[in-house]
Amino acid sequence: MSNASMTREQWVELFQATGLDENMMHKWHCEFERRYPVQHQSFLQWVGLSEKDILSVRTFSQAG
Repeated sequence: MSNASMTREQWVELFQATGLDENMMHKWHCEFERRYPVQHQSFLQWVGLSEKDILSVRTFSQAG
């Protein structure tokens, strides 16, 4: 991904603007993790999450 990153808040705002609620955002993360775990990790780093937050999101996503 390029150096022109977006923040987590910008992604959440964009998802909400397109109609995704908390449940749909969780499903999106679950599918991302299931299908493309390496890219999911990279995406979470790109939006600036801490390693602790990345581990939390990925663990929650893997649990379904």
